[in-house]
Amino acid sequence: MNNIPLAELLRPHVLSEVVGQAHILGPGKLLTRIVDSGRVPNLIFYGPSGIGKTTVANIIAEKTMRTFRKLNATTAGTADIKDIIAARDTLLAPNGILLYLDEIQYFNKKQQQTLLEYIEDGSITLIASTTENPYFSVYNAILSRSTIFEFKPLTPGDIAAALKRAISVLEAQSGLKAAYSPELLEKLARGSGGDCRKALNALDILFSAGAIDNDTITLSGSDAELVSQRSAMRYDRDGDEHFDVLSALQKSIRGSDADAALHYLARLLEAGNILSACRRLLVIAAEDIGLAYPQAIAIVKACCDTARELGLPEAQLPLAEAVLLLATAPKSNNTWAISAAREDIRGGKSGGIPRNLQNVHADGADKPRKDDMQGYKYPHDFPGHWVAQQYLPDELLGTKYYEPGDNKFEQAALKYWRSIKNENIN
Repeated sequence: MNNIPLAELLRPHVLSEVVGQAHILGPGKLLTRIVDSGRVPNLIFYGPSGIGKTTVANIIAEKTMRTFRKLNATTAGTADIKDIIAARDTLLAPNGILLYLDEIQYFNKKQQQTLLEYIEDGSITLIASTTENPYFSVYNAILSRSTIFEFKPLTPGDIAAALKRAISVLEAQSGLKAAYSPELLEKLARGSGGDCRKALNALDILFSAGAIDNDTITLSGSDAELVSQRSAMRYDRDGDEHFDVLSALQKSIRGSDADAALHYLARLLEAGNILSACRRLLVIAAEDIGLAYPQAIAIVKACCDTARELGLPEAQLPLAEAVLLLATAPKSNNTWAISAAREDIRGGKSGGIPRNLQNVHADGADKPRKDDMQGYKYPHDFPGHWVAQQYLPDELLGTKYYEPGDNKFEQAALKYWRSIKNENIN
């Protein structure tokens, strides 16, 4: 057997062999039609690793008869780009260059700008890939000259099909017949987290370590369990997946789905990310529960403090308590009233602070309660600890930022203050 990695050995050479991505590579789909036309524009491939971005770029280069050059932005520099630019319109690249720039987000703005002139005149066709949202990680001038295609994680079914093909290749290569249970392929497929390369690498290991008896090699289910453990989770503390998990956690709690919320908390904990979980849970307590259950923020803070003190694995218990409390609590997002108030400030709607609310000035220095001279009425001197007076600036009189929610706590407060202020209660 040779030393070529299985994933490389099985790399497709035509689009129809690419696993998954049917939304852009299926018969008649847009990217397929673009490639078939032979006129390939600058492209940006966006998605997680191991799902076919490099493979498709290679196929496009072969199909368009262009010289294929590949750079990885984590190791390449401006000098590498200049070498590629120098090869334009030479015998080395008679039909132009197709540059595949992997992980473009690691190139700084100046490095990305180096390519602009050449991708604009067509002497270099750029296919860039990124695992991060290109609208945040790719320079706008590159974006405006490129078409973006999102590559999605592969399904277990997609990966199982690739694994079956791989076993056939390994059998032909080794002259051995593989013996394995149907569950083994499913375990590898589900354990790869949508990354075909990861699944093929795991299969390669199993085949190398399999027990051989005559002309049969047995692939062990327990070995498959070992090579698959913890690999099903995609997670990068600085990447999109990190923020996707946090977003899903908050939206599940907001939607009062306790089971989904526990699932996304588990993803964070499996990555050892207690701090991000705590921060987001505190945000949720203030943003999505708010005044519907005001004690929630204090309880969640206590749970988070306890989790940080304990560390994993025990930290999972107070954090699960916080998640379940928030998911099952009544909801109110009225704390967002502050955003409307801030928008007015940013828009110049503020005005002078009413005289009666201003800090004590010299004109009241000789009074027992010095703010009396400014016309301020001390609410605690009045029945119900309330008295009518102006609080908002003149420019904002009558403005309403906060409307009580329909939960028990806010409705009780509303009823109380309406009775104090002698307002009509509907």
